[in-house]
Amino acid sequence: ASTMQCMSEALGLALPGSALMPATMRDILQNARSAGRRILDLVREDIKPADIMTRKAFENAIIIHSAIGGSTNALLHLPSIARELEIELEPELFDEINHKVPHLANLIPSGKHITEIFWFAGGIPMIQLLLQDMLNLEVMTVTGKTLAENLDDLQRDNFFDRNLGYLRNYGLSREEVISPVDQAEYMGSVAILKGNLAPEGAVIKYSACIEEMRSHTGPARVFNSEEEAYRAVIDGRINPGDIIVIRYEGPRGTGMPEMYITMEALVCDKRLNGHVALVTDGRFSGGTKGAAIGHVSPEAAAGGPIAFVEEGDIISYSAGARTLNIVGIDGRKTDSAEIGKVLVQRAAAGIIPRPKKKGLLGRYTKHALSAMQGAGY
Repeated sequence: ASTMQCMSEALGLALPGSALMPATMRDILQNARSAGRRILDLVREDIKPADIMTRKAFENAIIIHSAIGGSTNALLHLPSIARELEIELEPELFDEINHKVPHLANLIPSGKHITEIFWFAGGIPMIQLLLQDMLNLEVMTVTGKTLAENLDDLQRDNFFDRNLGYLRNYGLSREEVISPVDQAEYMGSVAILKGNLAPEGAVIKYSACIEEMRSHTGPARVFNSEEEAYRAVIDGRINPGDIIVIRYEGPRGTGMPEMYITMEALVCDKRLNGHVALVTDGRFSGGTKGAAIGHVSPEAAAGGPIAFVEEGDIISYSAGARTLNIVGIDGRKTDSAEIGKVLVQRAAAGIIPRPKKKGLLGRYTKHALSAMQGAGY
C-alpha cells in the first residue's frame, strides 16, 4: 500500500507530496480537501487518467520505484494498469532501469527508517528532485501542470525544508534518510532473473537481501502450498543452505497470495535467517526481507518448469548475473542438456490435479496472465 501511494504520485495521479503523508498530521486533511477540489477541476478541464498515464509517466514511476526500493508487487500492478491503456511494460524495462538508477531511500525493509521519516525528509518529491536528470519532467500530472512545474511550486512553497524539524526530533538529517545521488551505495533494488527454472522471468528484491544471499546454490525443498512449507520451517525440517520451492501459488494456482508467513518464519528462526532462500510462483509482501524470489513464470499451474522440480534437485540463482536455474538432478550437478531431458520426462506426467473453481475465480484461474505480464485477466 505504501509503495502504490508512491507510484500514484510518481505517475502524476496523486497531488505532489501526498504519498506517505503521516495520518496524525493536519496536512493530510488539507491535502484531502485539495484533492476533492482538484477532482472537480479535472472534470471541468476534461483531463483524464489516460492523458496523465503515458509510457513516459510509467518510466518515471519505475525509476522512482527503483530508487526507493518499492514492493515487488508494483511489478504486477504497473504492467496491469498500463495494459488497460494499451501500453506494454516489459519485464526487461524494470531490469534496465534498475541497472542505472541509484538506490536512495533508507527505508524498511531495505533500510532502517519508517515511511513517516521518509516523508519528513522530503518524500517522493525529494527523490524526483534528486533524479530530475533521469526523469521526463514534461509529463502532464493531476495538477494540470508538468512534473517540472510541480517541483518548482513545491520549492517556492518551502515543502522540502518545512519538515526538517521533525527529523531533528529523531536526531536525523535528511541525508541519513534520503541519500545524495553521489553517495548511493548501489544501483536499483529489484532484478529480473531468468533461466531454465523461470524462462519468462522471476523477481528478487535484492535491496532487502543480505549480500551473502544475493547469489546461492543449494538443494531444493519442494512444497505444493505455502502451508506445507511453513509447517516444515516451524517443525525444524529445513536446514541452512536449503532453497525452499513453493509452487501452485501463482495467478492460476491460487490467485497469487503473498508467501508472507513462511518468509517471516525463516527470518524469525536464528538458525535459518540469512541462510535459506525461497523460490515461488507466488508473491511477497512489500515488507518482506531476505532471499525471496517470486513471480516465477511460467507458473506451476500453467505447466512451467517449477512444476517439475523435485526434492533434492540443485537450484542456483544470482541477482548480479540475473539468473535462476536448475543446475543438478537428485543431488548431482549436471549439464543443461541432461537437465532439459529430465524436465521433459517429468513433464510428460503432467502437473498435479488442480481443484476445480467456479464463477469468477474459476474464470480467472483458467485465463490469468503470467506474473511477468502483471497477472491480469
